[in-house]
Amino acid sequence: MKTRYSYGGDEHIFVECDEEMSLEAFFKSLSMATAIKKAKIKGVTEICPANASMQVKFDPDVIKPADMLKELKAIEKAAAKAKPVIKSRIIEIPVLYNDPWTHETLMRFRERHQDPKSTDIEYTARINNLDGVDGFIKAHSGAPWFVSMVGFVAGLPFLYQMVDRKRQIQSPKYLRPRTDTPKLTVGHGGCFGCIYSVRGAGGYQMFGITPVPIYDPNQKIKHLKDFMCLFRPGDIVKWKPIDRAEYDATVAAVEKGKFNLKMKDVTFDLSEFKKDMDGYNAKLMGALNGR
Repeated sequence: MKTRYSYGGDEHIFVECDEEMSLEAFFKSLSMATAIKKAKIKGVTEICPANASMQVKFDPDVIKPADMLKELKAIEKAAAKAKPVIKSRIIEIPVLYNDPWTHETLMRFRERHQDPKSTDIEYTARINNLDGVDGFIKAHSGAPWFVSMVGFVAGLPFLYQMVDRKRQIQSPKYLRPRTDTPKLTVGHGGCFGCIYSVRGAGGYQMFGITPVPIYDPNQKIKHLKDFMCLFRPGDIVKWKPIDRAEYDATVAAVEKGKFNLKMKDVTFDLSEFKKDMDGYNAKLMGALNGR
């Protein structure tokens, strides 16, 4: 698809890299957003990257909309020549699948679900032809996920599974949104995973919960002292299945300021990834353990 530009009033330009999500579209959006930031164009006040698009806010008294559009098209042309390589981080996020809190919540809202007689994991496993709950957990945690954007509510990451399309987990949102979702729920809607950063309404399938806070506006939590939101676009998430004992121990460690988030700086090369996805993923996940 050819990149599509559209104006949003006098001070926004929306840039659509593709109509559907892919790592190629994400890389194009991210590389353009990075290039716009580095260019320091006078009048640009905000850059908001998304899954396969972005929006640029600017001051029309400083730069005219038509001139802003010319700048963006020039940046797109230059970004197309850049190698698809980014500096990233791989972060291990423990998950208690089938936890009691999301289970209690999903049971309260079964009349809003496609299959009121099963749980969200059981339903998603069945429609993806996975071998029950255990097969689902293996598929969900067996490969890393890209953080393609952060937003909707503060600190909430959208996650895109790093496997070929036919193996990506797909699951529709609830027929009608819930009025409640536990904080730190690991959810899924369409092809995207997420972590609910705060308690509130939601429509994604609920698979489990993580004991690791990802948003702290007061910045008192150890791994969130530098910035209130854990994730940024381009991060890579590795899910780690845990049991209730490890969940409780992690919650206690976080509260005491003794929890150490497992994270490693990595370089991600899209071209190399596409040559051998499983092999490349194994190297990324191995980096967490110094391999």
